[in-house]
Amino acid sequence: MKSGMESDMIGPPDHGHTLLTDEDLYLFNEGSHLRLFDKLGARPLVVGGTAGTHFAVWAPNAQRVSVMGDFNGWSRGAHPLHSRGTSGIWEGFLPGVGTGALYKYHIISRHGSYEVDKADPFGRLHETPPGTGSVVWDLDYQWGDRAWMEQRAARNALSGPLAVYEVHLGSWMRDPAEPSRLLSYREIAPRLAEHARMLGFTHVEILPIMEHPFYGSWGYQTTGYFAPTSRYGTPQDFMYLIDHLHQQGLGVILDWVPSHFPSDEHGLAYFDGTHLYEHADPRQGFHPDWESLIFNYGRHEVRSFLLSSALFWLDRYHADGLRVDAVASMLYLDYSRKEGEWIPNTYGGRENLEAIDFLRRLNTEVYGHHPDVQTIAEESTAWPMVSRPTYVGGLGFGLKWDMGWMHDTLDYMSRDPIYRKFHHDRLTFRALYAFTENYVLPLSHDEVVHGKGSLLGKMPGDPWQKFANLRLLLSYMFAQPGKKLLFQGGEIGQWREWTHEESVDWHLLHDERHAGIQRLVADLNRLHQTESALHDLDLEGAGFAWIDANDSEQSVISFMRKGKGGEVVLVALNFTPAPRHNYRVGAPTEGFWQEVLNSDAHDYGGSGHGNMGGVEAAPFAFHGYPYSLIITLPPLGAVFLKSPVQEA
Repeated sequence: MKSGMESDMIGPPDHGHTLLTDEDLYLFNEGSHLRLFDKLGARPLVVGGTAGTHFAVWAPNAQRVSVMGDFNGWSRGAHPLHSRGTSGIWEGFLPGVGTGALYKYHIISRHGSYEVDKADPFGRLHETPPGTGSVVWDLDYQWGDRAWMEQRAARNALSGPLAVYEVHLGSWMRDPAEPSRLLSYREIAPRLAEHARMLGFTHVEILPIMEHPFYGSWGYQTTGYFAPTSRYGTPQDFMYLIDHLHQQGLGVILDWVPSHFPSDEHGLAYFDGTHLYEHADPRQGFHPDWESLIFNYGRHEVRSFLLSSALFWLDRYHADGLRVDAVASMLYLDYSRKEGEWIPNTYGGRENLEAIDFLRRLNTEVYGHHPDVQTIAEESTAWPMVSRPTYVGGLGFGLKWDMGWMHDTLDYMSRDPIYRKFHHDRLTFRALYAFTENYVLPLSHDEVVHGKGSLLGKMPGDPWQKFANLRLLLSYMFAQPGKKLLFQGGEIGQWREWTHEESVDWHLLHDERHAGIQRLVADLNRLHQTESALHDLDLEGAGFAWIDANDSEQSVISFMRKGKGGEVVLVALNFTPAPRHNYRVGAPTEGFWQEVLNSDAHDYGGSGHGNMGGVEAAPFAFHGYPYSLIITLPPLGAVFLKSPVQEA
């Protein structure tokens, strides 16, 4: 990218002009500045009739900081910045530098002989990797999503039918004629919107879109916390993607990674010749799992940096939520560490008190400024009250991934049905804790990569049984209390596991078995949205009741989902390939119970075992209920039956 200005127009830095007030500096150093994206980094301006760019960067241990770029022949000393006292910020206004100019900061540390060229931590756009420079850019964009923003509170409500389609933009879809080329944000927008809408999802969750040097990290090794990756286009192109999804009635959740960052020289690591963003002691500052660096959450300026990043995506990009990655790794000082490899907190415990304080502050600020969004924690332990308010001692997240449900369910479903009766507790255990948090049920990217196989590939049996098992798994997820999340490819029953280098195997939809999986997902989403019993009380115990949790011998479970108005949907699931005829289940009300979905229907590729549209309740008490239904349970199938009247 070029600045569009000749190098002889570039004047010396003007240190008399600043965007930073004394209050900005105070709040930044205090850890309370929430809008650093308006103050730091490169900001195109017109000052006294002269166009240029204001640069500002935090490097408190630097002896000298200069701006170098394509406008000065990448001279490391031509345009030095001015230090703002004890704040640690260096700044200056460069006349003649405009949008599109490439730049870096050259930092000479006051410690030893360390010199380094750094990308801008607050850069709004960076070069496409393997380039590592930053790009002067503005964020002007004419949004067209007013209608969505006005109704967003209802669309994101925890009582609503949230069903999330998780995607990795680089591998969701590619051009069949040029499969090595990544589609742009603008090319993806209509395709993704149409697909997600057709399948009935309410939200799209995008794996970390923030700039990252290594494509194979899927975005989880972030260097640009204020820049969407330029692999797919400009910031405005990404805004267009979100805008278009909003206009099509779809929310957008962004994966965000405040837990660690990579050690690439041009990034945040050892920024000014000191461990500025990260802890100096590797027992606190180095992550053994990902060989990356851990933020120093106790440092005020680092908190300002991360809080500003979170609010930036909600403010400037209209994101509807943030899924916070690897929260467990933040909460525990001994996470993935052996004895002697970690430092206890001041009380001698393993809890990371500074990270806990940061997460609570994060959620307080996010919901304080954007009460109509959601924060979602990927937290894999039994840490209490992750999704409970901070004022009762919780971490303050809106939702938490139920990793226990995911592990138990996939462990159970991967077993040959003949052995499932010995592992029945994998299906029933969740009821003991299902309402202790606000849960999302995730069948995510992590479960279909690194040799784990696809969802379809995990299923046992012959091909027919594999597809039936997958239909059963998806039906079970939608029947359970909790919000839903499904990663790309799962909705068509892809055979191979996910790879970030290739598109989803969309050609499989020419096979009726795969097309049947897609039709089932669409119908499950439709049912989930239209039947209030399946989402109204998702997060409350009043919305769920067992009918029979104990039929381990036949590997069958049955339960009811309830709505606020007394609506009831009865769900029965048969986890064996043997159809169960004349199977009796208790029911709370009389009348005709309509079969509103059957995963074994011919339309989905099933065998067609069912209940001819529904069954009449008999005045025969069973399972502790005054009525009962005699139903046919299809092989490896689920049936959903809707009550004729509201439960009293």
